[in-house]
Amino acid sequence: MNNTISTHIDENEEYVRKRLQNCDDCIIRPMLLGEGKKIRCLVVYIEVAVSNMVLEDSVIGKLVNHIWEMPGDELIEFVKDNGMGISDVQPLENMDKAFASMLAGNAIFFIDGYNKAIKIGSKGYPNLSVSESSREKVLRGSKEGFTDAVKTNAALVRKRIRDTRLKVKQKTLGERSQTLVQLLYMEDLVRPELLSDIEERLASFVIDGILDTGAIEQLTEKHWLSPFPQFQTTERPDKCAAEILNGRILLLCDHSPTGILLPAVLNDFLQVSEDNYNHFEIVSFQRLIRYFALFLTLLFSGTYLAVTNFHTQVLPTNLILSFSEARQGVPFPALLEVLFMEIAFETIREAGVRMPGPLGGTIGIVGGLIVGQAAVEANLVSPIVVVVVAVTALCSLAIPNQEFSAPFRMLKFGFIFLGGTLGVFGILLGLYLVISHLAGLKSFGIPYLTPFAAQNQTGYRGEQDGTVRAPFRFLTKRPLYARREEQVKLRTKKKGGV
Repeated sequence: MNNTISTHIDENEEYVRKRLQNCDDCIIRPMLLGEGKKIRCLVVYIEVAVSNMVLEDSVIGKLVNHIWEMPGDELIEFVKDNGMGISDVQPLENMDKAFASMLAGNAIFFIDGYNKAIKIGSKGYPNLSVSESSREKVLRGSKEGFTDAVKTNAALVRKRIRDTRLKVKQKTLGERSQTLVQLLYMEDLVRPELLSDIEERLASFVIDGILDTGAIEQLTEKHWLSPFPQFQTTERPDKCAAEILNGRILLLCDHSPTGILLPAVLNDFLQVSEDNYNHFEIVSFQRLIRYFALFLTLLFSGTYLAVTNFHTQVLPTNLILSFSEARQGVPFPALLEVLFMEIAFETIREAGVRMPGPLGGTIGIVGGLIVGQAAVEANLVSPIVVVVVAVTALCSLAIPNQEFSAPFRMLKFGFIFLGGTLGVFGILLGLYLVISHLAGLKSFGIPYLTPFAAQNQTGYRGEQDGTVRAPFRFLTKRPLYARREEQVKLRTKKKGGV
């Protein structure tokens, strides 16, 4: 038998059993239905993914119970015409489609004398329920986070944007995993070239399996050698809804609670969903702290080495004497001191992340205190180095996006070497290289340093929502992501019109 579905149930059953050999989690259940139980049928499904067939409240239960005593000639006509009008019941033309549907968590129904399989929607695979996002905590705003089911995640966004112009385009990636991927966007806001670009990138590779959005991100990045992320990850549906209304595209992947927003620029990674809900003074202050923390993460340790090793003249005499006294008895040069403590803190941080439950936070705090205090008492490092490294570690935690903070935590080791060997000239060289790299990056045609770059773009809100945020009533235009003719997003109503 080839890929087609036969009208003879014996041939269909033989093909199904051969293909599902040694698949003990797949249930093949022959049945006799209809009046006098003369019509042979076959139901195929994944054991934990399909509701009980005797339950009246399940789709498959309703269908089986309805045709239980139906005459044979009426039974096939009833199934062909979907007499019950159930949306989750549809015919499938060949075996490949039938097995793809079954492996997606549905039941497949074969009837003797009918040359199509019937897909019957069911409860599907087990999934985590909607819960609070563990990575993006907020004090104000929705507490809902994405789950592992892509259709549930799309529904959480649809709940917030109740507009038919919100489009959900569905694709399947992975030759073996057959992973469902969805693109969500506003039809009238998204730039057509952006949508076609991401679709071309998704179609540009063939892979066995896609198990998370991280694989898609790495396969579709244009500047794949850069450590800086060109996609913004989030677990919050409210943030995704807000960004879709700005003209961005959301990519959701089945089995992953993380959505990808694109394009993504540097300023996006330093914003949180609360920025839309709080007063502009508070938001601006918090953003300035995040930018300051970003620079300290990158430069603080290296600048300390540059100043203490080469440029002590810029420090007050009392501070120089304090540093000198603190280093009494330390056998290592300052460069090795800082490297030792930075590696120790990064190791403790990694251990805290991998430890289960609340024990992880305890390991991070207690481990840092014990290692730092023990290193000082053993004269391995000076107290000031512990303070410098601790401030650097705390600043890295103030960066809201984990994927964005990781490159800066890695690059700080380069600045430590540059500052410890070349002084301030090394720090300036490192800054020149990093800023030059960032200035050359683009995310789907958008400059990575937007809104600090792209100031020549007319009709763009630019600096009004950059390092500081203007009052909400003045944010009348969408970012550069949206179509030029759809830039205006806020209008003031006046008497007699808008």
